[in-house]
Amino acid sequence: MDVIFIVLPALLVFLVGFIGQKKLGFEINSISKMAIYLMYPFLAFKTFYENELNMDYLYIFLFCIALCVILILSIKIVAGIRNYSKQKTSAMILSGVFMNSGNYGVPIILFGFGELGFRYAVIMMVIQSFLMNTIGLYYAISGSSKTRDSKDIWMKIVKMPILHGAVIGLAFQVLNLKVPLFLNQTIDLVSQATIPTIMVVLGMQLATLGGKKVERSALSFIVIMRMVASPILALAIVSILPISPTLSSILIILASMPTAANTTMFSLQFNTEPDLVSASTLVTTILSIVTIPIMLALVSLQ
Repeated sequence: MDVIFIVLPALLVFLVGFIGQKKLGFEINSISKMAIYLMYPFLAFKTFYENELNMDYLYIFLFCIALCVILILSIKIVAGIRNYSKQKTSAMILSGVFMNSGNYGVPIILFGFGELGFRYAVIMMVIQSFLMNTIGLYYAISGSSKTRDSKDIWMKIVKMPILHGAVIGLAFQVLNLKVPLFLNQTIDLVSQATIPTIMVVLGMQLATLGGKKVERSALSFIVIMRMVASPILALAIVSILPISPTLSSILIILASMPTAANTTMFSLQFNTEPDLVSASTLVTTILSIVTIPIMLALVSLQ
């Protein structure tokens, strides 16, 4: 029963955004951009500035890379066997590989593991954001009928504000630079507001999804990859990494998260099977109401 109460606060905040969007119809894109470009960088800076640089950073990075590569290869193999188009394969990679470790995973870990878990989750969120905005963006563009050159892709990557915040935070820590009190208070205020804001935004995004028919076999495969294969692979990867049981549990839980909401924006922007990606986000998020408590209960038994 305890695991239900870990997930319930997050779901209720999502519900606030969902109901607000249904009743009032906010302009989601502007609010989402505010969170990504104005608030996320402060949270990333605070996390990387205040947490001492150690081997856990490297292990989380290796975990994310290994999980990403294995999932991509698995999806490509199945897509090749089923003769899926390049566009559909790219959409399946977007939906099946990139999990919602930010506006869903971070608050769940905070409620379940406390402040230490929260710090680990934010580190993974930054790494996942980097992967999503590099590898994910590549597949979104490659699956599009619109042509984009490599310079355009790299310019988008360079402009990622969350990475700027992380890099500056690391630089301040490594160089032992002190943040003035007034500035530190500002960073704290914005950082504390970031997680509730992005949780509400996710609820608003979910309110706009659904209603389109998609290929059931492709959707079912994405659900299996995201909700079943990903946590199993995560368990295998953490078993060979020299990390603490707490960090292992956190990484497995984050790997169990539903499809990242940002993949929907990518698919819409580049017309990469947006209906399939949107349906995947909606279905996996709904299923996670059941699967995440189960995963929390399982890792607590370790």
